[in-house]
Amino acid sequence: MTSTMTTPCIITVAITGSVPTKKDNPAVPITVPEQIESTQASFEAGATLAHCHVRNDDGTTSSDPEKFGRLVEGLKKHCPGMIIQLSTGGRSGNGRERGGMLPLAPDMASLSTGSCNFPTRVYENSPELVDWLASEMIVHNVKPEIEAFDLSMIFQAVKMQKEGKIKAPLHVQFVMGVKNAMPVDKETFDFYVKTLKRLAPDATWTGAGIGKDQITLNRWSLEAGGHCRTGLEDNIRWDGTGKLAPSNAALVKRVADMCAEYGRRPATVAEARKMLSLAAA
Repeated sequence: MTSTMTTPCIITVAITGSVPTKKDNPAVPITVPEQIESTQASFEAGATLAHCHVRNDDGTTSSDPEKFGRLVEGLKKHCPGMIIQLSTGGRSGNGRERGGMLPLAPDMASLSTGSCNFPTRVYENSPELVDWLASEMIVHNVKPEIEAFDLSMIFQAVKMQKEGKIKAPLHVQFVMGVKNAMPVDKETFDFYVKTLKRLAPDATWTGAGIGKDQITLNRWSLEAGGHCRTGLEDNIRWDGTGKLAPSNAALVKRVADMCAEYGRRPATVAEARKMLSLAAA
């Protein structure tokens, strides 16, 4: 077994997102108190990074900095040291509204470096907006997680790092399985890993699979020495049988238990922060 394969695994829990509703799965946390409670249970199950959205009263995604502030405050209190990552994704608002929570100075924030098709719309990230979001992250000392929905976004992130628009080292999330974007394909996944290692040897990465392929990307990532994302944002079902996932924490525990099959173990808070070049808690 190689030393790479003994690398602790950072487990990211994406707790709510913008699409799943309680009608889809009653376990989906919608309100800020529900999100705090669900994240705390996930933290105790082995997650060390929380990817966060907030929602309006009607369940739609919000960009309200006040709600993000209450969520951040609650997570710091109930999940000490956990890495907090806020979403600047397209469903959180329009234009610069999407970065309105960055002055809260979370540990991390998501950043897509290009546009692509989603199931029913274009996920639009103009060069001007991408540059502005990246500049705000530098101002507020927020580390971006590059959400790569296709290969061009990896190349663009490396280019931005070389231009000083993103601080090194990069952290990239390979997103596979979104309808109309990059499908779940093992050869493509392997090429992503190889390409990132070639272009940015000091970069870290996480694999994120959507729907039934969440567990597929979990396994591929553990095998290749990367990190894993799970949670109800990406997948409301337990497996291919159609059974609903009982909670975010249950999905986290599944990955935590799976680590041993690949000579891995869940990272501690201190290890996760060190691997991502973040300040100690």
